[in-house]
Amino acid sequence: MSRFAAVIFDLDGTLIDTERQAIEIGLTVLSGMGFPVARDFLTSLVGVDEIEGQRRLAAHVGPGLDLGRLDAEWRAATRQAQDAGIPPMAGVEVLLADLARRGLPRAVATNSATASAVRKLRAAGLHGHFDMAHVVGFDAVPRAKPAPDLFVEAARRLGAAPSTCIAFEDSDTGTAAALAAGMTVVQIPDISPARTRRAHHLAESLLEGARAAGLID
Repeated sequence: MSRFAAVIFDLDGTLIDTERQAIEIGLTVLSGMGFPVARDFLTSLVGVDEIEGQRRLAAHVGPGLDLGRLDAEWRAATRQAQDAGIPPMAGVEVLLADLARRGLPRAVATNSATASAVRKLRAAGLHGHFDMAHVVGFDAVPRAKPAPDLFVEAARRLGAAPSTCIAFEDSDTGTAAALAAGMTVVQIPDISPARTRRAHHLAESLLEGARAAGLID
């Protein structure tokens, strides 16, 4: 029997491979609008919620950026790319199948909007592993990550105390949120290396992290 009552996952960069795609699309859209930015800057926004990301981007490029146009074009290009399918991260399907077999409750806590998160899970073929009521986006809580609200709400919906949950994250922002919620945290850095190294377990892959935490054999 697992020592954890529930498992909570971040979405982008943890369950699904979307971060690289989002950055490439963002670079293309911004350049087309006359605002070329460095890839490193967009990479620094990984894990940041949409509203804060737009604020930082506007401050970075200066006046004249039409955020409404940027958002519309970025969303349209992303939707077109993702409709063709989103690849799960390595080991995701194996881990989710094992958790389902053992009946461990599962949730998603993401800085994406809830509707967008559900759509991406479907595009990745992972929607069958989660009750859609257990997909919690930033629009469902007062504060996005790095505040603990998303993880606390996900645990509440699963009927589990946060201290009995294990959380999987790729970013420092998400790791800080899960730690603040009082959860055991496994961080698997995707395109940005871990800078704070505060997670209970730091791993190179989802399955390696799950084994290190004792979630699976």
